[in-house]
Amino acid sequence: MAKITFLGAGSTVFARNVLGDCMCTPVLRDAEIALYDIDAKRLEESEIILQAINRNTNEGRARIHTYLGTENRKAALRGADFVVNAIQVGGYEPCTVIDFEVPKKYGLRQTIGDTLGIGGIMRGLRTIPVMEEFARDMEEVCPDALFLNYTNPMAILTGYMLRYTGVRTVGLCHSVQVCTERLLKDLGMEDRLEGASDWIAGINHMAWLLDVRDKDGRDLYPEIRKRALEKNASEKHEDMIRYEYIRNLGYYCTESSEHNSEYNAFYIKNRYPELIDRYNIPLDEYPRRCIRQIKEWEDEKKNILNDGKVTHERSREYASHIMEAVLTNQPCQIGGNVLNTGLIDNLPGDACVEVPCLVNARGVLPCHVGRLPVQLAAMNQTNINVQLLTIEAARTRKREHIYQAAMLDPHTAAELSIDDIRSMCNELIEAHGSYMAMYR
Repeated sequence: MAKITFLGAGSTVFARNVLGDCMCTPVLRDAEIALYDIDAKRLEESEIILQAINRNTNEGRARIHTYLGTENRKAALRGADFVVNAIQVGGYEPCTVIDFEVPKKYGLRQTIGDTLGIGGIMRGLRTIPVMEEFARDMEEVCPDALFLNYTNPMAILTGYMLRYTGVRTVGLCHSVQVCTERLLKDLGMEDRLEGASDWIAGINHMAWLLDVRDKDGRDLYPEIRKRALEKNASEKHEDMIRYEYIRNLGYYCTESSEHNSEYNAFYIKNRYPELIDRYNIPLDEYPRRCIRQIKEWEDEKKNILNDGKVTHERSREYASHIMEAVLTNQPCQIGGNVLNTGLIDNLPGDACVEVPCLVNARGVLPCHVGRLPVQLAAMNQTNINVQLLTIEAARTRKREHIYQAAMLDPHTAAELSIDDIRSMCNELIEAHGSYMAMYR
């Protein structure tokens, strides 16, 4: 009987999706589920919804327990086979607000700020100390558990866990499994979807659709390139940045245009404000989304619970499929974030890369990809530089490495002077208070 521990279980919608999937998976239906959080109200809400799903979908077979606060974390983890991580250190308030408002004073604007850029750097720096605590506890009470990390910044956090802890770790994102489907539907090529195959590799949020073919093995990229060029020239839509990638780099990537608009030096530029409208870039999208979700949560909670009648159908989320493959030795394929142990030849070995992986009883087994087209590796490297320096800053606790991470961030460096970058970093660290007091 498996034990699944969910860290950050107050992320109710996500906990419902992942653990609901588990309760719809035969080998996991009798699992012990440990819900852990430091927010009592959100933890209680998640338990109510998950217990209802357990009754209505799973005949009450799962055993669900809650664990509140750091003093109960070891108990939640003890004996776990799988640990799912979905924490957000500092939440929307105060930390996300700080990550957006302080850089604005310096003229630095963001869309999401959770993966790269100054927002991603700060989020990584305040999250890794918490992940260190998780790792120490896991090494003591569940040393063989598989850690499934869903928290951003994905490559920074997963890369840290893989390089500096003994915890078996894989990072999981939502974008790989829907990349090809989204692209073909948006370009009016739905008829090519059935039986289509793809090959995706790179880094998280910037993994590349390297090859895509229909059921008869025909290359779909010539038609994709043609239609993407025509669509960007004829209408304004929400995926214009990724279509620009197709035009300028030759390939589509996994994560949304709102994310990718801030991963480079090309589109959010004070010198060229007209680019924001031209490419339909949603500045401040993440804070706006958070405000909306907070405002709508009470109604959403009632709708999810549906007077206790909530049910669930298994989704395409990777977590339950990984657990099933490990327990049954029936293999599945995922797109996983792992250490680059010779997997992508022209990216550094200490980078966290996102590649196809086979999962079976031996765990997550990444596939060798080879060399990326040189322009794609170069784009990835600009992001990897920031990721590696942020990990180094978290490991050493030295501010100098924080400055260096921000200096090498493509968007930040394109907008600010080095003196302003250092001042902005200092102001952010001070504003975050106890969340970042460890950085000297």
